[in-house]
Amino acid sequence: MEIVEKRWTKHYPKTVEGSMHYDELPLQHFFTESAKAYPEHEAVHFLGKSITYEDLHNQAVSFANQLIKLGVKKGDRVAIMLPNSPQSIISYYGILMTGGIVVQTNPLYVERELQHQLSDSGAKLIVCLDSVLPRVQKVMEQTPLELIIVTSIPDYLPFPKGMLFPLVQKKQGIPKVKVEYSDRILRFTKLVKEGSLQQPDVEVTSTDVALLQYTGGTTGLAKGVILTHYNLVVNAQQCDAWLYKAKPAKERVLGVMPFFHVYGMTTVMNVAVLKAQTMVLLPRFNPKDVLKTIEKQKITLFPGAPTMYIALCKQEDITEYDLTSVNACISGAAALPLEVQQKFEKLTNGRIVEGYGLTETSPVACANPIWDKRKPGSVGIPWPDTDVMIFSIERDGPAEIGEIGEVFIKGPQVMSGYWNRPEDTSQTFHGDWFKSGDMGRMDEEGYVYIVDRKKELIIASGYNIYPREIEEVLYEHEAIVQAAVIGVPDEYRGETVKAFVVLKEGASVTEEELKSYCAKRMAAFKLPKYYEFREELPATLTGKILKRVLLDEERTKRDAHEKKQA
Repeated sequence: MEIVEKRWTKHYPKTVEGSMHYDELPLQHFFTESAKAYPEHEAVHFLGKSITYEDLHNQAVSFANQLIKLGVKKGDRVAIMLPNSPQSIISYYGILMTGGIVVQTNPLYVERELQHQLSDSGAKLIVCLDSVLPRVQKVMEQTPLELIIVTSIPDYLPFPKGMLFPLVQKKQGIPKVKVEYSDRILRFTKLVKEGSLQQPDVEVTSTDVALLQYTGGTTGLAKGVILTHYNLVVNAQQCDAWLYKAKPAKERVLGVMPFFHVYGMTTVMNVAVLKAQTMVLLPRFNPKDVLKTIEKQKITLFPGAPTMYIALCKQEDITEYDLTSVNACISGAAALPLEVQQKFEKLTNGRIVEGYGLTETSPVACANPIWDKRKPGSVGIPWPDTDVMIFSIERDGPAEIGEIGEVFIKGPQVMSGYWNRPEDTSQTFHGDWFKSGDMGRMDEEGYVYIVDRKKELIIASGYNIYPREIEEVLYEHEAIVQAAVIGVPDEYRGETVKAFVVLKEGASVTEEELKSYCAKRMAAFKLPKYYEFREELPATLTGKILKRVLLDEERTKRDAHEKKQA
């Protein structure tokens, strides 16, 4: 297979080798080791509640033993539908201790999205927040789900915050859910309190599957990415090497990037547990809360998405907060504007660099060196033991320096395949190279630049959005005969969703009615921001809609608008 010159290793920090040793151990091993080495060290700070490594680990062990009593066996899939919270960490590592496979589920998912994921994964049990329980119950009978374990945010809040939380929920418009516990709906805190603290006697190896991480929407587009313990350990240890100035049990990492997103899961949770860092958790992103938290908790590491840094920089009073404790930020999930990078660095004591990866690469494949040579506009250089090749379709092989082609990736963090989808797995590999679907180029020093997306994937605020999924929802509307969805530039989200629709003859529907219709059928981050009604859509002779024409039209309109503004 193709040999790639690793010219990027010349730009590695002095402490980072081109090839590293990775521990062939299950991921939960590092949690146990951190709890033994730093039992009294703060593992989690959650809205005023502090939990030590020993306590957090004991709760995960207890939960694991309770899962085993409930019938969870090695290889069983267990879903987690939680925001960032102590419960999400306890559940995640507890499942791994049983030899089970974690299925991370976005709490924003509506019934149809949830049903697909639970059915596809075969998850027999789910740990969820009380506020999403009605959604889970609605799909329970249509999925393999047997048990639901319910928790709530107040379960892990200090007094009196726990008692006052219902008032906060009411203010935020979150409906209060009365949970009726039964033999199929169990209380999380009761299970954790009553479980054995004896380490589960289950043999888990590094080659066992640890995680099914879904790539996006429903129907044919949401694929379960199979990530082994080794994949996840490797990426956490690569990340640790890149953050070479970070010290064990000394860092305070902001956990606001969702753990149900593979980027937050690896760069915050798994790295923190590996190095006994303190995770300061926020269940949702709010700019004011983040600024207050950085100042008060003296955050040193802040992995995030460009949307977050943009929102923070837009706060008029940002200069009133002391952010100088921040040493390093790795920005992932979308392109980071240069002006945002520069402004955020002026306000902190640290560096913010772009990285690149995919769910299929656990997720990080490339990143700019944090304290060494970085290049604006680039997503950096491949990480240790990671090969990146720009594949030229014209040459049927490696592209020339600077030539645009598809980004191919090879490394120990690359997935083993898609869950129950051998055909999709074979199609996404070129020999042992993973085909990313992204178009990019590499310069003479090995720095990678992502220039476009081969697939129609829309990335908004770091979320993957698949146009086909939204189109299918629109096609189900009785008034619509044709629909096409594209991504358009958005100052805040990077990209946002625009839908073009053609109505059936004699039919009528308003934009507001479509918004309401879609809101009931998909998560909020996928909803089209713009709708455009057309008499017809550009198409080939065979009837295939030409989205490239729509994209070109949008680009022309945008250029004309900018020219007029100038």
